[in-house]
Amino acid sequence: FWSFVHCICYVNLQIVETRQQQHIMSEKEIMMAANCDFIVKLFKTFKDCKYLYMLMESCLGGELWTILRDRGNFDDQTTRFYTACVVEAFDYLHSQGIIYRDLKPENLLLDLKGYVKLVDFGFAKKLQVGRKTWTFCGTPEYVAPEVILNKGHDISADYWSLGVLMFELLTGTPPFTGLDPMKTYNSILKGIDAVEFPRNITKTANGLIKRLCRDNPAERLGYQRGGIKDIQKHKWFEGFYWEGLRNRTLTPPIVPNVRSVIDCSNFDEYPPDTDGPPPDDNSGWDIEF
Repeated sequence: FWSFVHCICYVNLQIVETRQQQHIMSEKEIMMAANCDFIVKLFKTFKDCKYLYMLMESCLGGELWTILRDRGNFDDQTTRFYTACVVEAFDYLHSQGIIYRDLKPENLLLDLKGYVKLVDFGFAKKLQVGRKTWTFCGTPEYVAPEVILNKGHDISADYWSLGVLMFELLTGTPPFTGLDPMKTYNSILKGIDAVEFPRNITKTANGLIKRLCRDNPAERLGYQRGGIKDIQKHKWFEGFYWEGLRNRTLTPPIVPNVRSVIDCSNFDEYPPDTDGPPPDDNSGWDIEF
């Protein structure tokens, strides 16, 4: 019975006002087509006068960010497991020519077993081989330098964000921070070598983070001739059972406490939406939703 439990995500139609129409339609297209155990499944979409609804696979374990916030940071073994889940998701997406562009702990949800899955594909984009995109998007702390400099970016930007995620999981904070986005971007442009690594980050983890967060996208691990296998073969992953991860036979480091199919206690509570329906712009942009 548990495997048939779904959740509904709803999006206020006022996204029209913020010009997010293209993002929401792209998100639907990418998620409906995705077939990967490390990506939240989207089964169906529908709408009314106020909301767009997305019927998705439920991941009642909550956001990885909530667990990280409560625990402070993760050890090497825990970080390795969650990073590996993201590597598998990226392997699938990149094989389909899709760049994700919004990696962060808030976009990683735990399923009942404790495996994490990518969610929120609003910034994801399908790219033709050899092409780049110039849209400035993403969470400030995770944005790659070439995005800030408007040089054009591709899947190599995802590998940068993977290094940032590793650092945040191991320490509790991202390597690049500032009082406002501009200060954060300045920190990013100074590079990973300007970041002081805490002592709890092992030498091999340090090495992988710095290989992922190279200023030059072409030098990032995962983007070179060996592809994503270069990441999987890195010393930090030595002894990690990738086949067990893919087969879901590995025991996750954290198994969430979920008491029933409607138990949402692993998620933070948010106030209800009290706004009325937005005015119809009559463009018909959501006719295919």
